[in-house]
Amino acid sequence: MMNIQGIMKQAQAMQKKMEEMQEKLAQEEVIGTSGGGMVSVVLNGKYEMKKISLDKSLIVADEVDILEDLILAAYNDAKGKVDAKMQSSVADVTGGLNLGGLKLPF
Repeated sequence: MMNIQGIMKQAQAMQKKMEEMQEKLAQEEVIGTSGGGMVSVVLNGKYEMKKISLDKSLIVADEVDILEDLILAAYNDAKGKVDAKMQSSVADVTGGLNLGGLKLPF
């Protein structure tokens, strides 16, 4: 039979590791790109956009919709990279324990 105090200590240790992971991820930045690198977006681990870079050749008044699509694609690329880092970090902290639909860390 498992010791309830031991389980509680393990849960507290996991919670502390999760908090540390959240802080670390919040500071990390990833770059998403689109248009063959003509558009890039930098996001932190909280999905906050920190920077956007546009190739000047994309700035054409009659083609704003193309630029908008490229910006969205670059953001979504960066978001996917943040999600992958988050999943990997959560798996490391939990030892692969499946926490169901828990949305972590933010």
